[in-house]
Amino acid sequence: MADETNGKLVIIAAGGTGGHMFPARAFADEMRRRGWRVGLISDSRGLHYASDFPAEWKEEVFAASPNFRKPWTLPGAFLKIQAGIGMAKRIMKDKKPALVAGFGGYPAFPALAAAKATKVPILIHEQNAVLGRVNRNMARHASVIASGFERLDRLPAGKTHKAVGNPVRGPILAMRDKPFPSTDEKLTLLVTGGSQGSQIIGEAIPLAIANHIPALLRARLTVIQQVRPEQIDKVRAIYDKVMVDAELAPFFSDMPEKLAAAHLVIARSGAGTVSELAAVGRPSILIPLAIAMDDHQAANAEALTDAGAADMILEANLYPALLGELIAARLSDAEELKQRAAAAKASGKVTAAQDLADLAEAADLH
Repeated sequence: MADETNGKLVIIAAGGTGGHMFPARAFADEMRRRGWRVGLISDSRGLHYASDFPAEWKEEVFAASPNFRKPWTLPGAFLKIQAGIGMAKRIMKDKKPALVAGFGGYPAFPALAAAKATKVPILIHEQNAVLGRVNRNMARHASVIASGFERLDRLPAGKTHKAVGNPVRGPILAMRDKPFPSTDEKLTLLVTGGSQGSQIIGEAIPLAIANHIPALLRARLTVIQQVRPEQIDKVRAIYDKVMVDAELAPFFSDMPEKLAAAHLVIARSGAGTVSELAAVGRPSILIPLAIAMDDHQAANAEALTDAGAADMILEANLYPALLGELIAARLSDAEELKQRAAAAKASGKVTAAQDLADLAEAADLH
């Protein structure tokens, strides 16, 4: 790594969830590798996800997400945002960054607004196929707009974006060379529901497997399922009744290995999940979160459905019979599973962090 004391500074503005922090972290690693210094600005919630973030310093600023459905809360939220912008401006004056890179989430807004006010070049990276509220607000002021998918809705008129993909964690990328597992004996179904698990997925999938998959296929099945803590006993009872081998937990720390071992994945279609499925190359059934803003999870899923690598079922259609028939159809056709895995892998953008860093260094030249 180059001597960081002589490098230019990029301030990363991100926060809220791991979905924003994971790609920001991969970008930070790449920029440091190129000799840049890295700082991080977020709020208290964002910094909760940043204990191991690769920055030489981290600064907390006030931030808020205005809730227009509760207008009485707006004055307080706007005062907090203005205070956060003021704090970020002082950081800009002190640190003198060459670039501010925003990765979305409302904690990113104060730093991006301060960059705009102090005329520091802005790069934004949108993980989803629809611009989020903060990135949408700042897009017209950005020198570069990068995106996780070829599709990017809500882009301001006259602006263009570079589809670099979503930077994926190193442990996930390390699984890309793992071959698709043999389908000769056991079949592994991996079920996830996002960082907090999903109640509706936890309810529908055990019933689909227990009641709507042929017994011979069910006997070959190993289910690895993320389940909310309050659902585990009920889900375990359903699988035990039909003698399905199941590993259940609210969280799996070895997700890269579990993803590589899966023959089929059932998951939400958050940007990170879709990008990781493509990076490793595994077929999937995607269930977009119905309440996602601007229906962005359905838009994300299209990256894999259009490639022939995934099926999409909307929450409104999440009936155990329909789901069970689809799972059975996919797991019964080994050749098609392999083709879908190959299609997923072909769609993966595994140089996203490097390509995003190239754009960042070009933006700094202007």
